[in-house]
Amino acid sequence: MEFSSGDPMHGTGFRPPIPSRIGQYYETPRPHPWRPTLGFENVEVTPLPSQPVTNALVDPCYTPYGMATEPLKFPNLVTGFERNPSHAARAALYTRYTPLEWTQNNLKQYNEADTNRNYSERLRGDAIRVMRQTDEKTSQGQRDAGRRLGERITDTTFWRNEVQTELEKLITEIDLLQNARRALEKAILDIEGPLHIAQECLYLRENRPGMDLVHDAPEQSLLQEIELYRNSQEKLKQLLEKVKAQLRNNRAAQHELETDVRSKESALGIDNMCHQLNNFSRGINYYGGIENFDPTVSTTTTWAENSNRIVNRSQAERGKTAQMRSDVDNLVNMVSSQIWDMWSNTNNALSRRAAEQLEAKSKLQMHLHKTQQEIFDIEKNIELLRKAILDKSNPMMVAQTRLESRTHRKEVELCRDMAQDRLVQEVHEIKDSIEYLHRKLQEAEAQHQQLLKTRSNLETELHNKVSSLFIDREKCMGMRRSFPITATIKY
Repeated sequence: MEFSSGDPMHGTGFRPPIPSRIGQYYETPRPHPWRPTLGFENVEVTPLPSQPVTNALVDPCYTPYGMATEPLKFPNLVTGFERNPSHAARAALYTRYTPLEWTQNNLKQYNEADTNRNYSERLRGDAIRVMRQTDEKTSQGQRDAGRRLGERITDTTFWRNEVQTELEKLITEIDLLQNARRALEKAILDIEGPLHIAQECLYLRENRPGMDLVHDAPEQSLLQEIELYRNSQEKLKQLLEKVKAQLRNNRAAQHELETDVRSKESALGIDNMCHQLNNFSRGINYYGGIENFDPTVSTTTTWAENSNRIVNRSQAERGKTAQMRSDVDNLVNMVSSQIWDMWSNTNNALSRRAAEQLEAKSKLQMHLHKTQQEIFDIEKNIELLRKAILDKSNPMMVAQTRLESRTHRKEVELCRDMAQDRLVQEVHEIKDSIEYLHRKLQEAEAQHQQLLKTRSNLETELHNKVSSLFIDREKCMGMRRSFPITATIKY
């Protein structure tokens, strides 16, 4: 068998690994690392037309059992040389590396080894430097953390002392306010005596009928006296409630102070223990992921603001407590003076009772006459309003009839012209006028009923004047002369 002439690659199918640049060599097909990196590829022989292909051209190499690879095939140089020496020699030449490639490959291995050793040396140097840096950084961080803990202990101790001092002052102020509360309770009980006497006078005057129970001067004076007693008691009770509320606020502030003191004592114990820990302390342990867990509920600013707020609240409560104790003293003294003055004023009002009753009678008669005249006038006004409402019926019917008639216009003549708009406006205006007149009518009727009620009251009041004069002259003045005031208010 003869190979085709010319290029040994032509027609043979043989592809020796000819590198495209110096130093490149045959690469093993992956993933088969057991194949050699240097060898020959399969030789494909194209037979001549006159000579068939025989098994003598290629011999398969041995393939181990279980290996899923194609066996490598090498050219048979002996058989090929016998048949065609020139073609066999040329094929053998192209299936091997050159000495230059072999030398370049060795140089590449040397350079690669030098490069890897240099990189390894640099890597070892970097590792030593990094270890030193991390050790220094860790030590510095631990020192800085210890310094921060010390600063935190100083801040906590300062605020603990401030809160403790404020707590002692607040407790003292709470005791003083408790004494003021007891004084208020006693003052409220002492007012019951004068109040009972004033109420007895009021009960006697309640037998008067009608408006004499409210509007005459002695009644007003007596009611003012009773009102003063009740207002005084109410003021004292209100102040007592404020004192109790202040005591609750003080106890709340005290609770906050005590809680803050306990919290700071606990925090100081923990921070002192943490400040004393070192790398050789007992009890230290790993707590994986603890740095990612944030149980804090405040920052440095909010923590300081919280303690400052608690102290400021306590100081404010102490200020309110001192002011409240002063208010208690002033109120008790003022109430005592007002009670005695009001008692004297009521007695003077009762002495002027007869003249005032006569004057009140004349005034009631005058008001009754004026009320009767006003009732007559408003009744005429009501009739006029009703007539005005009735007079609006015809204009409304005219306007609505016009609108209805204009709806019968044909086709395009059914136009919304100015006349249409004015008729619609006229209907709305008449409706508004009627509605307004109805409102005025309702107001006039309501006022008419009120005037009738006033006239009835005035007539009743005039009818009962004689009995009212008897009660004031004989009963009330006599009772007030026979019941001297003996109650006193002490604080």
